[in-house]
Amino acid sequence: MSTNESNARELVGKVVSDKMEKTIVVMIERSVKHPKYGKIIKRRTKLSAHDENGNAKMGDLVKIRESRPISKTKSWMLVEVIS
Repeated sequence: MSTNESNARELVGKVVSDKMEKTIVVMIERSVKHPKYGKIIKRRTKLSAHDENGNAKMGDLVKIRESRPISKTKSWMLVEVIS
């Protein structure tokens, strides 16, 4: 058990809010095929993520990782700011 790999999911999304202290809201977009008609539809999810140092700003592309629950709505952490 010397490997330090975790099974935590990682997602890439855009920061849509950075108005809170140590918290950012990230919008994740994914494409889903409609079950009946087969059309590709864009679905959006907003996730609150922990940003300890306040590195991410609104409009940035960021990578977030699943973590233990930090608060009622936060269970993701900022990994890196991509752009």
